[in-house]
Amino acid sequence: MTDGAAVDIADEQILNKQIILGIKALREHLGCSLQDALGAFRDRYEVLREERPDEFVCGRAEYWAGFFS
Repeated sequence: MTDGAAVDIADEQILNKQIILGIKALREHLGCSLQDALGAFRDRYEVLREERPDEFVCGRAEYWAGFFS
């Protein structure tokens, strides 16, 4: 669906660990399924971890804690 670089609509949610809100924003923006939106979120997360690591509110290990998909 996306390579993670093209869709920046949920960057603030991703950086602030607002996972559900970010997935919702991507789903609405892309008009896709929940599964595809989650994939787009993860792809963009990886891009942002590479390009803007200091802007995340927590480390990689704690980011996904408590989130089960």
